[in-house]
Amino acid sequence: MKKVLFLCSKNKLRSPTAEAIFSDVDGWEVYSAGISSDAEVHVSLEDIEWADHIFVMETVHKKKLSSKFGRAIKDKKVITLDIPDNYDYMDSELINILKSKIPRLVN
Repeated sequence: MKKVLFLCSKNKLRSPTAEAIFSDVDGWEVYSAGISSDAEVHVSLEDIEWADHIFVMETVHKKKLSSKFGRAIKDKKVITLDIPDNYDYMDSELINILKSKIPRLVN
């Protein structure tokens, strides 16, 4: 089972969309969380340790993750997707972007 963690700022739009569209992929466990202090669901050390693959939406998320969980992500592959915060939850364009990027990166 591949454990895939999606992170964005507030866990309201981008990462929950990713979690929703990949939650039914055979052989994958998926979860999403937010990095900001006002996130719907906050990323935890347990989330980081659990994940085999960590995807962040923007470079700033990777920097915040490094700052908060530096040691824990030292040996983890954290991939920046470069998806800006201008999509609604389950936006069709966002879904297409995620589907074009994610599957080939999870191996």
